[in-house]
Amino acid sequence: MSTLIVAEHLRGELRPITLELVSAAKELEGPVAVAVIAKDPSALTDAVDVQGVTEILSVKVDEEEFENDVYQQALEQLIEQREPNVILLGFTVNSMGFGPAVAAKLGLGFASDVFSIAAQASGLVVERAFYGSKVHAELAFPNHDRVILLLRPTAWPPAEDSGSAVEEEVAVSISGSRARHLEFVDVATGDVDITTADFLLSIGRGVGDKENLPQFEELAGKMGAILSVSRPLVDQGWMPNSRQVGQSGKTVKPKVYLALGISGAVQHLAGMKTSGTIIAVNTDPEAAIFNVAHYGAVADLFDVAEELEKLY
Repeated sequence: MSTLIVAEHLRGELRPITLELVSAAKELEGPVAVAVIAKDPSALTDAVDVQGVTEILSVKVDEEEFENDVYQQALEQLIEQREPNVILLGFTVNSMGFGPAVAAKLGLGFASDVFSIAAQASGLVVERAFYGSKVHAELAFPNHDRVILLLRPTAWPPAEDSGSAVEEEVAVSISGSRARHLEFVDVATGDVDITTADFLLSIGRGVGDKENLPQFEELAGKMGAILSVSRPLVDQGWMPNSRQVGQSGKTVKPKVYLALGISGAVQHLAGMKTSGTIIAVNTDPEAAIFNVAHYGAVADLFDVAEELEKLY
């Protein structure tokens, strides 16, 4: 199957999801083209020239940054010109602004939040979650020769190693955009930036009460870690969003991720499962966190915390 990837970039830098899409495309075992839609595509072509990419399409537009109408028009014309079997986009705010619209307008197959893809004899088969990730289901597209997929970030590792892709300029006609990118506004990210931490001590609903938080803040400090949390603690108002790991929080990749009392909802796993070493502690032996952990202990987090405190 031939695959077309739309590169995602921000302020002149390629976003990691683009290289993750390349890794996913390799599983389809066909030619892979990456379209760089930008005012100056040449500034990003080296970054997307990795193993697995056979062709880089430079698509020049007038806009400096992402605008959904511009990308929609560009993608529609790329599909018409290149006729790919599969179009891969990230399951991100930007891609959700134009991907579904292209699929609806052109009558293409479509699925979002996809975390597994495979080319089978019967055609393309993908997997995604439903009902808050309580159910996983396979989807097929028997009546569609062309499919747009939005892939879940961190579901695949970023592609690495330099490639030798052929570069080609592709002309598109943009008739205008209903929206305009004006400027970036930097907002406060909170007291810490957990995305840059090498060591995260992350706690979940297993801590029980808000009164127990200081114990783990102190433990994190003694261990040289930064304290992070899962979504329930943020929803309760116990911790700021800047400390939240997960799909609706921050995506992190520390060298060590110590998870205490976190069951491992798919949204949380999406934000941390590419960490270097994952250590999980949970009283439930069936907790999903153990599926991605390198080391695990079925134990009470308070007992483990007490033993760790003795070491410091």
